[in-house]
Amino acid sequence: MNGTLRAAGGTLRAELCTDEREFAALGPAWGRLYRRCGAATPFQSHAWLHSWWTSYGRPGRLRLVLVRDGGELRAVAPLMRVGRPLPRLVPLGGTISDYGDVLLDDEHADQAAAALAEALSTAARTTLIDFREVRPGGAVERVYECWRGPRRRAGDSLCLELPAVPMAELAARLPAAKAQRARAKLRKLTALGVEHRTTAPDRVDAALRLLLALHRLQWQGRRVTPEHLHERFAAHLVRAVGPMVRSGDAVVTEFLLDGEVLAVDLTLLSPRLAGGYLYGAHPRLRERKADVAAMLLDACARHTATGGHDTLSLLRGDEPYKYNWRPEPVVNQRLLLARRRTAPLLSAIVCGVAARSRGRELVRGWGERGGGRT
Repeated sequence: MNGTLRAAGGTLRAELCTDEREFAALGPAWGRLYRRCGAATPFQSHAWLHSWWTSYGRPGRLRLVLVRDGGELRAVAPLMRVGRPLPRLVPLGGTISDYGDVLLDDEHADQAAAALAEALSTAARTTLIDFREVRPGGAVERVYECWRGPRRRAGDSLCLELPAVPMAELAARLPAAKAQRARAKLRKLTALGVEHRTTAPDRVDAALRLLLALHRLQWQGRRVTPEHLHERFAAHLVRAVGPMVRSGDAVVTEFLLDGEVLAVDLTLLSPRLAGGYLYGAHPRLRERKADVAAMLLDACARHTATGGHDTLSLLRGDEPYKYNWRPEPVVNQRLLLARRRTAPLLSAIVCGVAARSRGRELVRGWGERGGGRT
């Protein structure tokens, strides 16, 4: 079902789309808007979000807020309604997406952001709008500035970022001793005979299935993200990445040793940002003293250094190995938008965020003081 929201003004017209078939049909227009939104990340592409909805969406909860100018989309807010712990509109993509955002046409950004803010206010009704994992500089920041009701900004997950430059330049950023070790790791990969190849579009599905099998193998007996082991995640990844590879929004790389594929990496691409999303590596590589992290970063840097990207994101998480390359820590944002009637919901979430942050500080302080010793 589509519904017309409050008139956006001028030639712009706002709609609320709740129909899954209409969501699927939006692909071409969505793709054109995606190319016109410089702040977009791969997690706002139609292929990624529609596939995610197919695997994870629940009937009746889809809420796509669209702003059109004739036949062209000028803005999209890909949302869904959730009821727990509080009634909210949240971005599609869930926890397996590292960034949440809207899409705005850069050439019409001011008008599109104002129209989208007005349409979101109408669509929200008695719910809070909760944008999680917004990268600084995200398009939804413009909507936030246009919002006329109560609003709050909070910190969210930490991401680590590097410049999108060749591997030699990444190594040159390091202190001399660390740079020397990094180059030695790369020479070791060459000496072992590790080769890499970009997977052709017609082989992507099989390569992704192998990636997931290797990922499962490499984490066997250790703590792993449980969702990565579910078939619904595998179905989403295979369904989404094939079209993204064909449109230049993803690249799959296979690594071979002695003619056998022992590792597979998935890198997601957008106009300005690229990020290594997931990989699988056979334990045999480490047994041969191959530095898998250096191998993956080298391949990712090759894909991004010449593509006009500004940033090579290591995505969410502050695993120690990432700091070897002196990345810049960047904290995602959580943008909360409310109407007057839903302002108490906003206050409840802000208080909850503050309480959790204080709790983490207390636990960290207790550990630093030796409180956890037995």
